[in-house]
Amino acid sequence: MLTIGIDLGGTNIKAALVDSKTGIRYKTTIPTQADQGVNHVIARIAEAVGMAVAKADAPVDGVGIGSPGVISFDRTTVSHPPNFPGWITVNLAAEIKTRTGLECYVDNDANLMALGSAKFGVGRAFPSFIMVTLGTGVGGGIIHQGRLFRGVTGGAGELGHVMIDYNGPSSLSPARGGIEAYLGQRFLSRLAWLEIEKHPDNGLYQSFRHNPDKLEPKDLSLAADAGNRLALDILASAGEKLGYAIVNYIHVLDIRKIVVSGGVSAAGERLLGPARQAALSRMLEPYKTDFEIIREDLGNDAAALGAASLPYEYQDP
Repeated sequence: MLTIGIDLGGTNIKAALVDSKTGIRYKTTIPTQADQGVNHVIARIAEAVGMAVAKADAPVDGVGIGSPGVISFDRTTVSHPPNFPGWITVNLAAEIKTRTGLECYVDNDANLMALGSAKFGVGRAFPSFIMVTLGTGVGGGIIHQGRLFRGVTGGAGELGHVMIDYNGPSSLSPARGGIEAYLGQRFLSRLAWLEIEKHPDNGLYQSFRHNPDKLEPKDLSLAADAGNRLALDILASAGEKLGYAIVNYIHVLDIRKIVVSGGVSAAGERLLGPARQAALSRMLEPYKTDFEIIREDLGNDAAALGAASLPYEYQDP
């Protein structure tokens, strides 16, 4: 079975032609051009779908779209996606069906990272797991018995807004001290620089003192790989915060497998080792059985693979 998976971002639209058994056959990326408005972006999505359909050697059975914003429970409508000017409430599924003739389903982009892992990545080994995505923000998805858990209205899994310190730093969320404020890319970089500037002899200070806004988590990882003790300590501190959030997820959901993805997760065990240790130090004893934290290495493909799974796995609301 062939389907199309779309990963809709504020900068780029990624499209993939996906075989349900073997995975991605073809993928492409085109600019979103979000500043040109709703109709233009919808036309760009339809164009990307058409590019993928043109590579198919058999009928295409539908389209799935991973989108930011709030998604209706029937997987049709996107509301208030960030970084998309002019979008309020758009029935994106209907718009794409009109333009392409293909059935279309929409879900939250972080949810679909989890679904992609469940169908094509490390999540295949687990009937139930919690996906934590560490990217520009912190998102997540919950797989329970092979299915996405979506809550009452479709909004479950906003894991980045779980607070670990209600007087902590701010992010884009009204929930101060949410885990996103510590591990979202820009927020991790901001907190890292506050620590780095206390150490003017450190190589990170020397590299970024004239433009600290250029500091990214990958720079911390590279410095840590080179043995920079300060970078190691910063990543360990961030990992510890992640571990505290994971304790909350596990105590509430009783799901003990944690899959971590996204750009920040590239720090690997320098981040996940401290997260594992911190979680075990605060977790109730019965929940430690079968507890694991695993990194998903599908990268950005996970979202497109998850989106492509919607037409044949999750047509029911």
